[in-house]
Amino acid sequence: MSKSFLQKMPDGTVKQLNPFSGTQAWTVTGRGNRPLGLPVVDPKPLDPQDHVAFCAFCQDRMLETPPEKARMVGGQIITGVMAEDLGATQADFRRVANLFEIVTYEYWQANYGYHMPEELERWFARYVGTSQGLEHVLRSVRTKRQASGRGADAPQSELLAQAAPFFGGGHDLIIGRRHFIDGATDDSQLAGSGTLHPDEHAELIAFTVASTKALYAQNRYAPYVAVFQNWLKPAGASFDHLHKQLVAIDERGRSLEDEIAKLRQNPNMYNEWAVDYAASQNLIIAENEHAILFAGFGHRYPTLEVYSKSATSEPWLQSPEEVRAMSDLIHAAHAAAGPDVPCNEEWHHKPADLDMPMPWRVMIKWRVSNLAGFEGGTKIHVNTLSPWDVRDRVVDTMYALRNQEKIARNILIATECKVERNSLRYNPFLYLR
Repeated sequence: MSKSFLQKMPDGTVKQLNPFSGTQAWTVTGRGNRPLGLPVVDPKPLDPQDHVAFCAFCQDRMLETPPEKARMVGGQIITGVMAEDLGATQADFRRVANLFEIVTYEYWQANYGYHMPEELERWFARYVGTSQGLEHVLRSVRTKRQASGRGADAPQSELLAQAAPFFGGGHDLIIGRRHFIDGATDDSQLAGSGTLHPDEHAELIAFTVASTKALYAQNRYAPYVAVFQNWLKPAGASFDHLHKQLVAIDERGRSLEDEIAKLRQNPNMYNEWAVDYAASQNLIIAENEHAILFAGFGHRYPTLEVYSKSATSEPWLQSPEEVRAMSDLIHAAHAAAGPDVPCNEEWHHKPADLDMPMPWRVMIKWRVSNLAGFEGGTKIHVNTLSPWDVRDRVVDTMYALRNQEKIARNILIATECKVERNSLRYNPFLYLR
């Protein structure tokens, strides 16, 4: 494959090619000189109750989401919390079923004969065995039925049968505690990934990794669990409240299949075509002992890419230090962008049924432009920022954030980075250290 993934034209246009997907993107001069964040229009003042009850994801409205599968409290994951005990501890992050699944429980039943594991069936029975738990479950089912255009009224047995996805389904949400930053005075001061303390963000990432592992263990028919985060409405978020989504699916997807085919031809491609190439183009933004961050190329939107250096492909099998290293760079990337920039956070990792190693990597895509007729007709995407523009914006901000101790202090930035060749160790059989 050609190594000309980036081409600078004499007029300043930058042509980009993604080595894994084949996506083409151009950066045209003069189109990126504008603020990236959403403009704040008529912010509304907050009262104290808004900090805990502004939307259905807020901590004082926990009964408006389906029953809780797990929660993170002070760095510890707790399961089996009953409806009447939801307020007994303060959850830093909560894992609940998505009320509207992308791949439904009925899909797995009808196509694969799936049934939830026995321990989840016992949890279901225990939860509805109390009056508050039963009321919570019935309320959740009625809410879903009404939103789907069906009547809320039905026999209790029918409603309970429709509650199975809340306990054994494969589409979960990881919900943060805060809607607004501490001390916020108006509704524009949202709490995003980058506004968390680095330690708090590390808990979010560790909880998400553990939840991904749980979905794989729960459903043997799912070769892949998609993990992503939509931040703000232009990026597809229903609520401007920090949350991630995990979806068990029965396919890898065409894009990943094509990527795997290339991986079989060149097992070292993530080193050669991603990190090493980014280093050769001076696109490295930051690194630490176990992860590296660079400005991506060949994406529909300006993108930051975070790669794990670990020799272990599965995030849940990595050491706590390796997971923390990824968290610190993901957090720093979000903090440098700021909470007013709409973005998608996409996780990529080795599918459960793949016989080859590949690195865990996370893409943070800034949704700062809209696709239009030119893109649809040519399949060439126009980005407002070149990878070097992205690098410069993030590096400058990241130095200031580190000085203010708002991101991890052990992060190396820009010229401080060493960036050894073949620094990704995902294929230990080829690159022993």
